[in-house]
Amino acid sequence: MSTEVPGTEVPGTEIPGAAPARARSVVVDGARVACHEWGPLDAEPVLLLHGYPANHHCWRHQIPPLARRHRVIAPDLLGWGESERPLHLSFDYDTEVARVGRLLDALDVGDAVNLVGHDYGGFLSLGFTETHPGRVRRLAILNSRAQSTFVGRWYAVFSLISLAGRTPALRRLTTGLPLAAIHRRSLMPLVRDGHVDAALLADYIDWMDAPQGRRWLVHYFGDYRTAPRPELRRRLGDISCPTAIVWGRADAYLRPGIATELAETIPGAELTMLDDTGHWVMDERPAEVTAALERLLARPAVR
Repeated sequence: MSTEVPGTEVPGTEIPGAAPARARSVVVDGARVACHEWGPLDAEPVLLLHGYPANHHCWRHQIPPLARRHRVIAPDLLGWGESERPLHLSFDYDTEVARVGRLLDALDVGDAVNLVGHDYGGFLSLGFTETHPGRVRRLAILNSRAQSTFVGRWYAVFSLISLAGRTPALRRLTTGLPLAAIHRRSLMPLVRDGHVDAALLADYIDWMDAPQGRRWLVHYFGDYRTAPRPELRRRLGDISCPTAIVWGRADAYLRPGIATELAETIPGAELTMLDDTGHWVMDERPAEVTAALERLLARPAVR
């Protein structure tokens, strides 16, 4: 079931350089999803899906220029940002991909959408495009595990957290860890380099300080799997919509080979590979990312 919550205000939606957001909440699978919209309501929709552990603010540099000609929609995915963190729902990959479709239904975006995803959002975007090709006009994937997975030690780290999430004794132990502090330390280089300010970092992760937040995060990882999904790789050649792959080559989590495989296998895909740029490509190279997305949106959609 997907419905809108009338008159619900969503805090924290100001984007410098953009008009005030149209803030709303919709209900997807019985839980509240915070959504934020900019641009003309009658324009082609662009859905921006953030990655882990961010929220819609990770698109703050791209939203103002994209909203000049498009209806830009940036939700906080269920469990993140200002959205609800339900402990009774499943967060396995197939459920999350199908949930994207139910979110689109709740948002009433019409038959198809331009779909842009970073990190986890790109992982979901790829699966949704492959399983619902008629609902995607154009696709962009930015520094995402996509058809592959993480490198070396990061594969081990995320696999261990996933194991903890589905093992009762380990789940209790992990829930007691200072998860916000761990994430804060991991993301602090973005603050030191001036790509993210301290307030935005707090917006991303401070909810993990609360017991409910920690319980949800561990619950989420109990359904998460790090192993590659072979069907995603097999279906890359079937993607027929215009596609852009945007990648920071110096990503510590995800090898650039993921990007080159996507670009070489998806017919007509355009690859933008950015040197001296890490995982948080929208923060580190905002102008280049925006330009790549604008080029994608200018390409004729195959309908």
